[in-house]
This record gives sequence, C-alpha cells and structure tokens, in this order.
Amino acid sequence: MQKFTQLDGLVAPLDRANVDTDAIIPKQFLKSIKRSGFGPNLFDEWRYMDHGEPGMDNSGRPLNPNFVLNQERFKGASVLLARENFGCGSSREHAPWAIEDYGFRALIAPSYADIFFNNCFKNGLLPIVLPASEVSALFDQVAVFPAYRLRIDLDAQTVTRPDGKVIPFDVDAFRKYCLLNGLDDIGLTLRHADVIREFESRRRAEQPWLFS
Repeated sequence: MQKFTQLDGLVAPLDRANVDTDAIIPKQFLKSIKRSGFGPNLFDEWRYMDHGEPGMDNSGRPLNPNFVLNQERFKGASVLLARENFGCGSSREHAPWAIEDYGFRALIAPSYADIFFNNCFKNGLLPIVLPASEVSALFDQVAVFPAYRLRIDLDAQTVTRPDGKVIPFDVDAFRKYCLLNGLDDIGLTLRHADVIREFESRRRAEQPWLFS
C-alpha cells in the first residue's frame, strides 16, 4: 500500500450528499477483484452519457459535460470534496479501489458511511472529516478560485487552505500509523514474517504428518 504523508493536491468538488457506493462504482464492474483498473469507471453513470459495461473502450464513450470530473479545470485532482454521508449503501471495497485508481489520495466530507470509511484506510486513502461549515467554505472557495489546491499533512493532522488558514482534523492513531507507513492488513502481518516462518518450521518438525 502506498504511504500517505503529505499531499499538495488539486481539489475536485462533488456537491452531492448521500453518494452511495453504486454511484461510485456501479454493480456491473464488481466482477474483478484485482484492485486495479476501476478508475475509468469511477462515477460511471454520472460521468458518461451511455451505459457502461466491463471491457468497454472508455476512450470513445460520450462524456457528460456537466459532471465535475469531466471539466478541464479539475483534471488531475487528487483531493475529492464531498457532502455528508459519502460512501453509503452497500459495503463494496471496489468503491475505494475506484477512487484510488482514478488518482485521488484524500477525501474531505462532513461524514462518511462507516464501512466505506474503514475501507478507505485499508486501501491507502485518507478520508478526512471536517465540520459541515468548513466543508461549505471549501466548496465556496473552489467555486471562486480556479486551480484550487489544499495542503494536507497527515502527521500534523492539518489541512491548509491557499489563504493560509489551517484546519485541524482528527484521525485514529492506529489508522494514522498504518497510512504513514503504507501498511495494509497484509503489510501488518508481514512485519512478523520471521516469527511466522519460525513457527511453521517448528510445526513441520513437530508434526511432520501434516505435511505428507
């Protein structure tokens, strides 16, 4: 998993509340479990004017010109700004996979659905919770200032606006440690690889019939 320490990122505003995981990555794209390749179908039903299916050539599909990610000023955004209850609906882990594969590293919203929130941390995304008033102020600034960027420092737990205002945020200490060190569940387990190998070697010697 990619480490998250600091980010200076362009912000894309998704001004919708209660965005569910089927909107983030529609159900027909859930056949693969490779964790990659979902970026082109992020927000598929909002992003394109036709119906998307796995294996389609997305480069020729008609784009919805009114959708935020199709607007030139938001190309290359790595911070997604959203409203309350982002990631609600079914618990599909494909949702954070698609967001990360598109190129986002951090999300900012007043609240998230619990399972989606947990899945973000497990997949290298930083979901930041800020008060609704702070989020609304960010939406206002993004609308006024082109190429609006935020500086996010996970170690300091701060979001810094272009005008210099520093906004603190809370994050669970263990989740922070995992993101700073790029450790998913497998990575956490592999920290104990020597102990695991020692156990397996000893078990093979003491119970050889299990390996015959």
